[in-house]
Amino acid sequence: MSALAPESWIQVTDRGLYVPPGGFYVDPTRPVEKAVVTHGHADHARPDHANVLATPETLAIMRHRYGERAGRSHDAMPCGQQRRIGDVSVRFVPAGHVLGSAQAVMEYRGSRVVVSGDYKRRADPTCAPFEPVPCDAFVTEATFGLPVFRHPDAADEVARLLAAQRQFPERAILVGAYALGKAQRLIALLRQAGYDRPIYLHGALMGLCQLYQELGVELGPLHPATGQAKPTLAGEIVLAPPAALNDRWARRLPEPLPTMASGWMRVRQRARQRGVELPLVISDHADWDELCATLQEVGAPQVWVTHGSEEALCHWANQHGFDARALAVVGWGEEDSDPEDKTAAEAAG
Repeated sequence: MSALAPESWIQVTDRGLYVPPGGFYVDPTRPVEKAVVTHGHADHARPDHANVLATPETLAIMRHRYGERAGRSHDAMPCGQQRRIGDVSVRFVPAGHVLGSAQAVMEYRGSRVVVSGDYKRRADPTCAPFEPVPCDAFVTEATFGLPVFRHPDAADEVARLLAAQRQFPERAILVGAYALGKAQRLIALLRQAGYDRPIYLHGALMGLCQLYQELGVELGPLHPATGQAKPTLAGEIVLAPPAALNDRWARRLPEPLPTMASGWMRVRQRARQRGVELPLVISDHADWDELCATLQEVGAPQVWVTHGSEEALCHWANQHGFDARALAVVGWGEEDSDPEDKTAAEAAG
């Protein structure tokens, strides 16, 4: 018997990807009875589901962010284990995006579909690296799905940050970094570069950094920036949500030098719009070359592109022998974009 066509058992609905033979959704964008969640960013991990299957780390992140709204029941499944949900076998494989991020590998009647969630291919000391899984259909993001996006080495970007710190000892080096994933990765990269001084944090970043440490990710000495005497922060590195860069909170710092760590800093206009003096191109998503290499490595005949620059990646994939289509799942967002960062910055500022 030949394997089923993937599109015969995976559907795109107004709540996201639905798997009828399992009766569950993957990263549903509205509350559902059964949710399989790939990672903790708010555009993929929504509150108020009845039952949530995710990695232990993703469930911890959801509980931290949503409290009682993180789901009525939780099923923690580490990478490497497997569950049968209805008639579908489900397992998680690391996605390399943030702590706990995983690809959902689903098998049904001889057909295998992998939903990657969000992923990157660069080394990250705070999470397990991406693992390619051969499949019949690969569901991929395309956040940086244009040839202009080729990320530099993150270590080189960190070296630029440290050079600015040495150049301006009278200024606080204020770095905009998203609360989940980017802030912790940047701290870990600074530690790898030999930076052992305390790193100061906006209050909106403190909780998730503490959670990372509780989950075994060592970040070194971290101090709250709020409440410090202004001279204390001269020449120090201060991390804050991007929303705080131009907020009244930043005026508490001595001559802040606004910096931003994001793949979007490749686009000069975005840096200018945020008033960023030192753009750092550090992304937690695959760039153009990595997206293309991943499709070839996975080797799935069908490629389904969910969000980002779908048209460009689909065109490349179709030109290289894949059957590619855009799924346009409404609600899955752009690079690291997390609406909770703005809310948390306002609450903690």
